[in-house]
Amino acid sequence: MSGGLIPKGVAYVELGPDGVSEPEHFVFLLLPNLSMLAFSSAIEPLRIANQLTGRALYRWTTMSEDGAPVRCSNGVEISVDAALGDTPNSAYVLVCSGVEPEKAASRKAADWIRYQWRMGRTVGGLCTGAYTLARAGILKGRRVTLHWENQVPFRESYPDLDLREQLYVVDGRIMTCGGGAAATDLFLKLIDDRYGPLLSQAVLNMCLHSVHRSDGDSQMVSRAATLGVRNARLLEIVRIFDDEIDQEISLDEVAERVGVSRRQMERLFAHHVGRTPKRYLIDLRLQRARALLAETDLPVGEVALACGFASATQFSRRFRERFGTSPHAFSVAIT
Repeated sequence: MSGGLIPKGVAYVELGPDGVSEPEHFVFLLLPNLSMLAFSSAIEPLRIANQLTGRALYRWTTMSEDGAPVRCSNGVEISVDAALGDTPNSAYVLVCSGVEPEKAASRKAADWIRYQWRMGRTVGGLCTGAYTLARAGILKGRRVTLHWENQVPFRESYPDLDLREQLYVVDGRIMTCGGGAAATDLFLKLIDDRYGPLLSQAVLNMCLHSVHRSDGDSQMVSRAATLGVRNARLLEIVRIFDDEIDQEISLDEVAERVGVSRRQMERLFAHHVGRTPKRYLIDLRLQRARALLAETDLPVGEVALACGFASATQFSRRFRERFGTSPHAFSVAIT
């Protein structure tokens, strides 16, 4: 067990004898190709809280399916404390995943996390850990999130789930997080809920985390910031492209809907985006298609339809032009 560590440091937070509760225990299930950033961003606030107070406020245990070390998506191997097994009655149990999450979400891991949930534990997923929770069948009727890069294929695989584009979501005894630095925001909330702002703010400062973002904050900067524009009509056009990407889109009709001529729309894209509206839309469709091929088992023809291409032939031609390989070869290469 790695938890209960109380490293020495200069900074100190006095909670007082009445401000300390029984240690909370966190169990982290590490899956192959997990995000080290998400895992460390979650566990470090716990370590820092112990260090700042000089008390074992938090304990933690790491597990893998078989007790063997787990290799992260960056190639670093992490040893664990134990194989899947029993957990403390009041433990928080979190699945840490990363790239290729559908492959990592094994039946064994899903069955185990379902059992933890049924035994009354609070369970959760970091980065793409929501895939394991979904496979366990415990997310129906719950709000859920995961890393933005994986949301499109997740929505295709689990269309009935209430997926949110938020940093993190706490819905009863289920917590999910987009991963990365957002894991720090989630754990700062848990520290704040338990011990108040004095400690949570001190942990934030130790992490050099400039502000504690709320659960409702978006994982990504706004589309306006991404494109570097504020033109309302251009942003509305892009929103329509995003929302209706699986449909046949008439550029003339879109221009009419936002109150500009087709020529004005062309000028807006040329000036602000450096691409034609048609090229921008095609690139958007291809990025969506690439994500679906990477993380779902959808056939090429279904991916083409889901991304608004008129035919699999047209899709394959565009995909090869953009990525230098066919959709089929790409999907085979990553399996």
